[in-house]
Amino acid sequence: MRGEGMSAIIKIGGKQFTVKEGDVIRVEKMDGELGQTVKIDSVMALIGGEESKFGSPFVQGASVEARVKRQGRAKKIFVFRYKPKKRIRTKTGHRQHYTELEIDKIITA
Repeated sequence: MRGEGMSAIIKIGGKQFTVKEGDVIRVEKMDGELGQTVKIDSVMALIGGEESKFGSPFVQGASVEARVKRQGRAKKIFVFRYKPKKRIRTKTGHRQHYTELEIDKIITA
C-alpha cells in the first residue's frame, strides 16, 4: 500500500524530519553515490487522512525510500572564543558535510 498524500516522521542521524513524497531534505553525511536509492527503516509515525500510525519507537514494517541527490558541504561557520582582559582570542571555522535526499515513496506496513 502506497501512501498518497501521506507524510512520515523519520529519524536520521539523531534528528527527526517530517517528509512527504517529492520532498528534498539535508541530513548528516551518509554513504551513497549520486542517484543511489537509500531505504530508511526508522519511521516514527505515518500521518495521512483518516489512518495514522505511531510507533514505539518505530512503526513495524514501514519504510521510506529516498534517492541521493547530492553530497556536499554546508557554508562555513566561524567560532570565535574570547576572554576579556586576558589577551585570549581564537577564531576557527567549520564546514559540515551533508547528504541531500529526495523522498521517492513512503511504504506503509
